[in-house]
Amino acid sequence: MTHRVYAMAFAAVYPAYVAKAEKKGRTRAEVDEIIRWLTGYSQPQLEAQIAERTSFTDFFAAAPAMNPARALITGKVCGVQVEAVEAPLMREIRYLDKLIDELARGRPMAKILRQ
Repeated sequence: MTHRVYAMAFAAVYPAYVAKAEKKGRTRAEVDEIIRWLTGYSQPQLEAQIAERTSFTDFFAAAPAMNPARALITGKVCGVQVEAVEAPLMREIRYLDKLIDELARGRPMAKILRQ
């Protein structure tokens, strides 16, 4: 199961992130801001990664500057404590999942972005 996630295209999951946010009255721009904050991608770089259907593995490997403040992300996603995830790539994916969850729950962007 885990290996399938790594090979899955980030673009295959991105619409689900956006749909989850929009269902709760948030925007695609906010989803993109979260992803850019986490990874250091510019908006054109993010759009290129989506267009190229980059795998999660390559998406995170190519990230220009993973935000060091991501270590402040705590809590559970799918019943798993994100900070306890041992596999580095899966932890990055769970960090992103947690940030999108916080967005969908109406948390202010400043708190989501750990400011």
